[in-house]
Amino acid sequence: MPGRGSLSDAALAPVLERAFGKGKPAAVALEINSPGGSPVQSSLIGARIRRLAEEKEIPVIAFVEDVAASGGYWLAASADEIWADASSVLGSIGVISAGFGAHVLLARQGVERRVYTAGQSKSMLDPFRPEDPEDVERLKGLLNDIHGNFIDHVSQRRGDALSKEHDLFTGEVWLARRAQELGLIDGIAHLMPKLKERYGDKVRIRRYGMKRPLLSRFGARLAQDALGGIEERAEFARFGL
Repeated sequence: MPGRGSLSDAALAPVLERAFGKGKPAAVALEINSPGGSPVQSSLIGARIRRLAEEKEIPVIAFVEDVAASGGYWLAASADEIWADASSVLGSIGVISAGFGAHVLLARQGVERRVYTAGQSKSMLDPFRPEDPEDVERLKGLLNDIHGNFIDHVSQRRGDALSKEHDLFTGEVWLARRAQELGLIDGIAHLMPKLKERYGDKVRIRRYGMKRPLLSRFGARLAQDALGGIEERAEFARFGL
């Protein structure tokens, strides 16, 4: 499950359906390397994982690579177990909304913004107009509600394993060993050694992943891919990666 640009239920649904539906696997392993994305898409993907796991009665094991933060950790918490490398970054159980304000720049250039609405809040947080404190208050209310959903998900999935002595829901991130102490993961392990330990040396792994569109592979979407890569790089950079 790489990259923010790929974190959508529509894109991952066929992959997950094949992983759970091909024969009767002993387990489904999730390789997660994501700094986050849409909370709604994370919720939809996580719900799909749980639904398939319960319908098929197949355990789900998550293996974290560089990072499972924010929406990436939401997905990891959908698994029955979470394992990570000692240097993996985990957590960021919070919600963020970022934007920009360009009204001063426009005014300096002699550009006037004209907006007409029916409904007091229809033009909330327009980046080309001065920030309205009431809009900010509304946005914070929405973010707090989404944060509450995130907290409920992690609390339900990790249960009594979570530390009661540390506030885990501030958006803070931790390396894997500390995350284990806090109950956010089950331990330090890599995919193949752990699966061999669990299912024997002859364990077989069938990999499923998303295929890039043919035209994209030949550069037809080069500019879009480049911009997506910059955005993804910026997301990972938030965690020093």
